[in-house]
Amino acid sequence: QVQLVESGGGLVQPGGSLRLSCAASGSIFSIGAMGWYRQAPGKERELVASMSTGGSTNYADSVKGRFTISRDNAKNTVYLHMNSLKPEDTAVYYCNADISTYYRAYDYRNYWGQGTQVTVSS
Repeated sequence: QVQLVESGGGLVQPGGSLRLSCAASGSIFSIGAMGWYRQAPGKERELVASMSTGGSTNYADSVKGRFTISRDNAKNTVYLHMNSLKPEDTAVYYCNADISTYYRAYDYRNYWGQGTQVTVSS
């Protein structure tokens, strides 16, 4: 069993900053790519940022220069550092990861966290 648990969301004023964390736990053998998605009301879920095991990153155009993704492989944790937040960043943010378990060491499956709300408002 694998779980992804996000934390760090909340209410912040425009121009402010937040750091989201996502910790993976369970019978983890290996973690591949990790990333963050978001879904605003009435909109489809979209990729915000992702990072490969080798450290390659990919960002949505709307967050480039403002958000930074990082990961601590020793802690099975991925972070999203969000700066210069805008009202349009308001959404539920979801952690996503490709993970294999000790039971199926080379069978990577995709997992989602439960989501954390980020609200940018004055």
